[in-house]
Amino acid sequence: MGRHSIELPKLPYALEVDGRLKTEFATKEGAEQVALELKRRFPILQVRLYDAAAQVRHDISV
Repeated sequence: MGRHSIELPKLPYALEVDGRLKTEFATKEGAEQVALELKRRFPILQVRLYDAAAQVRHDISV
C-alpha cells in the first residue's frame, strides 16, 4: 500500500470540502465568505473551515 502524506496549509485558514483541504486564505473573513457562498451554491457538500493555528475545523452551514 502506498503512503499518503497530508500536506498542512501554509496560510492560517483553509477551506475543506468533503474531507479534502482546498483553497488557503490569509484571513478568516475571506475563508468564511467563500465557504458560505460554496455551501449556498452546493448545499450537499460538506464544507468546513480549517484553522491551522488552533488545528480545528468548523462546519459551515447556511
